[in-house]
Amino acid sequence: MKKENIRIVFMGTPEFAVESLKALVENGYNVVAVVTQPDKPVGRHQEQLQPSPVKLYALKHNLPVLQPVKMKDADFIEELRSYKADMQVVVAFRMLPEIVWSMPRLGTFNVHAALLPQYRGAAPINWAVINGETETGVTTFFLDKDIDTGRIILQKPFAIPDTADVEYVYDGLMYLGAKIAMETIDLIASKLPEDSLDNVDFSAVLDGISAPQVCEDAELHHAPKIFKETCEINWNQSAKKVYDFVRGLSPYPGTWSTLCSIEDNGVKPLIMKVYKTAKSDRASVGTPGTLVVEKTRLYVNTSDNLLELLDIQLTGKKRMDVRSFLNGFKEIEKYRF
Repeated sequence: MKKENIRIVFMGTPEFAVESLKALVENGYNVVAVVTQPDKPVGRHQEQLQPSPVKLYALKHNLPVLQPVKMKDADFIEELRSYKADMQVVVAFRMLPEIVWSMPRLGTFNVHAALLPQYRGAAPINWAVINGETETGVTTFFLDKDIDTGRIILQKPFAIPDTADVEYVYDGLMYLGAKIAMETIDLIASKLPEDSLDNVDFSAVLDGISAPQVCEDAELHHAPKIFKETCEINWNQSAKKVYDFVRGLSPYPGTWSTLCSIEDNGVKPLIMKVYKTAKSDRASVGTPGTLVVEKTRLYVNTSDNLLELLDIQLTGKKRMDVRSFLNGFKEIEKYRF
């Protein structure tokens, strides 16, 4: 079957999903509607509504947009069904109820930013970098009743350099995800007859191009949602652990630590965000969290080696390099994390 004849409903919200939607639209796939999150209130008084990046792209290309508050809402289900989609493509969206993911005859597949079954969950890119992985990737799989457990269709690996932060990996997987989305649709289309779908055993076709996830012998890493508390640095770990933790959350949301005076002088603690560090082969010379100042360079003791801070930001201040920070922050040697 030609790809142009497969009616597709696309579901996604953030910038990561836009690249996949853009790839489908610009390469002649038949996207008949887009489902995304409701507009988000922003501003000091939450008086403005901000549309999602996916919605902005869809409106620019005259695609119908559905924004359900609840995925089981009867009116939404009726409207979604009216588009008579053969397939649904999900990229960085929300958990779908069975009434939604089971609706199209060619199934609903998701583009997940990891090599399943590893890193199931909401933040696979962050956790892969935090855990010091040297490789991740993207996976397409058919949705089922559980989160990220469905039958795998295709996978593509992506190397993670030791110096890469999460932004680098995010961008790489965003483009790789768009590519695998198209290849997955092409694969499904290639297994369908050209003329009529009236007598097709769709279950057999979809099972024939996918395989169940194998988990028995694997040590599974999970990817839970990131919260503010998740981002606090634990200096009692090794320098390598802290280094990976920082780059796994940089530039957003950013790791943080509390900078405290070592003297009992009533000085209030300061929150410092840490965006970039550099590893060192120099052994720690103090307890974890204490500082070592060497002219224009700032190090922190960890459980084994010194870790150099490069880019930081104090609450209420701009992000800056450590040289600039030390020029304006006097007596830093009287503080510790």
